[in-house]
Amino acid sequence: MGWRGILGFEYGIVQAPLGPDISGPELVAAVANAGAIGTLRTPDRECPDYLRELIRKTKALTSQPFGVGVVLTFPHKENIKVILEEKVGILQVSWGEFPKELVLEAHRAGVKVVHQVGSLDEAEKAVNAGVDAIIVQGREAGGHVLGKDGLMSLLPKVVDLVAGQDIPIIAAGGIVDGRGYVAALALGAQGIGLGTRFVATEESYAHPTYKRKLVELDKTEYTDIFGRVRWPDAPQRVLQTPFLIDWRLLPDHENEANQPIIGHTTIHRTEVEIRRFAGTVPNVSTTGDIESMAMYAGEGACLIKEILPAGLLVLRLVEEAKLVIKQQSLDVTS
Repeated sequence: MGWRGILGFEYGIVQAPLGPDISGPELVAAVANAGAIGTLRTPDRECPDYLRELIRKTKALTSQPFGVGVVLTFPHKENIKVILEEKVGILQVSWGEFPKELVLEAHRAGVKVVHQVGSLDEAEKAVNAGVDAIIVQGREAGGHVLGKDGLMSLLPKVVDLVAGQDIPIIAAGGIVDGRGYVAALALGAQGIGLGTRFVATEESYAHPTYKRKLVELDKTEYTDIFGRVRWPDAPQRVLQTPFLIDWRLLPDHENEANQPIIGHTTIHRTEVEIRRFAGTVPNVSTTGDIESMAMYAGEGACLIKEILPAGLLVLRLVEEAKLVIKQQSLDVTS
């Protein structure tokens, strides 16, 4: 079963690379120390020296392997060089193609490549490139969503695509507990990827208000009102906050460029002004009108009831999954 591990890790649980800096060294190390796959997120700019420092800080907190996530839409060549030089466990890529020659380069450095996809076509390209695993992201996922298909329909298609090949499939999108874990396994996945649930942990770098809202609010919405200038054509799923309800019908010609400044933050050591609709999620350093900022969240947010230590969350996911399967087995045989 998937909790026995994938890609050499103890458990088949992947903590998503939470942007822009929510999954910092503390969260990633806590996940890795618990036996799952913790993932840093590279900045959305070339910054090889800073990234090397970030990786080494994480290594100082854990002796276990971990991953680094790269969004291919943004500049990344120098960053990937550092990832390979530092020989991290996994290079996770998304929002673009990662051709076979680059996969081979990563393999020569001893780094495994995991590609996140949002469609069957993207999955087929990833298979042809020779990746080590594929994350299948359903439309239920939080943050910027790759595809338009739900996980329930997309996942089995990709599982069938790789049938007979040694390519683990990792399900992502709306999964927050052991029941979701088991459902993904039943559909043919070998592991699960979680983003929103790891935002709501003690070690995540999310602002306390953001974490609190993940516990308090039950609804999410798929929208494009945030970050239209910075990242066009990249819809996102966010918490349905009062701010979103008031502005959900924002005209297409409006964007963050000419909006008032509602806060300030420091992201990867860079001071940033946050304009309304900017799409910048609030981290611990953020000040200003926090509740008017984007709060990315998957549909499973309604099942989050508490903020947990990340290591405990990993163990709970495993134990819940085992309990669900045990109970289902008893129901079948009784």
